[in-house]
Amino acid sequence: MSSKTVDPRKISKAELKFRDAFKRLKAGKPDILPRGTPLSQNNVAKEAGVAPSALRRARFPELVAEIQGWIETHKEEATQRSPRQMMLAQRSSNRDLRGKLKALEEQRDKALGQLLDAQSRILELTLENQRLKAQLPESDIRFLSRTT
Repeated sequence: MSSKTVDPRKISKAELKFRDAFKRLKAGKPDILPRGTPLSQNNVAKEAGVAPSALRRARFPELVAEIQGWIETHKEEATQRSPRQMMLAQRSSNRDLRGKLKALEEQRDKALGQLLDAQSRILELTLENQRLKAQLPESDIRFLSRTT
């Protein structure tokens, strides 16, 4: 029986790959993922060339804590977008706004049509009411007061 002492701080090859990927993403110069990819635990694993489930807190607690800490401290920074990304986002926003405008115009036109129909019906009923009142015979009924 040989007694080996295991160095608790020995870094595995997998952790080295994750740490290198983490550094590249922090620097904004990934090898695998496109530039501008946000740093996340899953993206670190993807940049290392492995499945996102390979980078687990149970297996690499210190590294995951570092990644989460970096994300937490840098979440306030505005994500830098390229001019093309900004233009595409603006186009999408404009397209959405044009769609909303068209829907509101259709809603307005429908409501206006209903209002005109209602006004026309009110006018018809008012004229019919006046015509019917004119056809009523005059009544000779007199109201007597009751005396008991």
